Amino acid sequence: MHGLGNDFVVLDARQTAIPELTVRVAAAIADRRTGVGCDQVILLEQSQAADFRMRIFNADGSEVEACGNASRAVALLHGKPARIETAGGMIDARPADGGIAVDMGIPRFGWEEIPLAYAMDTSRMPVAWGELAEPMAVNVGNPHVIFFVADTDAVALDQLGPQIENDPLFPERVNVNVATVVSRAAMRLRVWERGAGLTRACGTGACASAIAAMRRGLVERSVAVTLPGGTLRIDWSEDGRVIMTGPATESYRGSFEWGDYT
Repeated sequence: MHGLGNDFVVLDARQTAIPELTVRVAAAIADRRTGVGCDQVILLEQSQAADFRMRIFNADGSEVEACGNASRAVALLHGKPARIETAGGMIDARPADGGIAVDMGIPRFGWEEIPLAYAMDTSRMPVAWGELAEPMAVNVGNPHVIFFVADTDAVALDQLGPQIENDPLFPERVNVNVATVVSRAAMRLRVWERGAGLTRACGTGACASAIAAMRRGLVERSVAVTLPGGTLRIDWSEDGRVIMTGPATESYRGSFEWGDYT
């Protein structure tokens, strides 16, 4: 499946258990040359607290807390409104005009909630890497830093992204966003995703970047965020919850021998 080109291998273990999905196996499945190939491997399991549990493994095999595009994909697979348990908290998804709407919860801004290695103002962090300076940090189930730039395409994100992702300031690593405000209702965005690299779309990145722009007074509380793979609608409601709306697509179904990846 994919959301705006951010693609996933979805393993559905809600009814039939599968062997343990280790870091090594997840990375082997995600490998585009020798595996199935994807940005993230998504594992669906039974949940005692929700309709199902979603676990997310990046292309390097690391398990992460949240993935907005995958949330829309698995909601499409489920076929009806769903409450989804993730490591980043409970989320709700439902069919909507424009695809699937996902309630991503309430964003967190405290330095220890991102988390950062030490205390600082997360609304305009006094740090810089090359041309990228004074980002905002937001946790929307996973950690993001957002830099506002004149032209997202002019930033060497393939070089600066891994430097920032792995900086000691971010003990759990971080997703790196470069955003350009086009108007009060529109933004452009590129994302370096921790554990996955440059991606065509990042749902949590779109949420985090929209929230950052709203907090700085650059856009309204409903904004279209355009990534290389397409556009998402991000709304920040008066009760503080972030709603992401966009498409999801099933590409194909298939099977493989588990032993080929162990």
